[in-house]
Amino acid sequence: MEKNRLCIYAKDVSAITGKGQKYAQKLLRDIRFIYQKEAHQLVTVQDFADYTGISMELILKVVK
Repeated sequence: MEKNRLCIYAKDVSAITGKGQKYAQKLLRDIRFIYQKEAHQLVTVQDFADYTGISMELILKVVK
């Protein structure tokens, strides 16, 4: 059975976008703001996919 992660972290965002860690952290903060999440709440892969327009399949290939 294949397991997929539910949450995405700055390191994953950095690998997906090719940008630095600071950019990835800011992007996750922006996503939390848009989806009205608090600072302690995690950003899901689905939140990231919806916000960036990148398909879930492509994200999950990198996040594995």
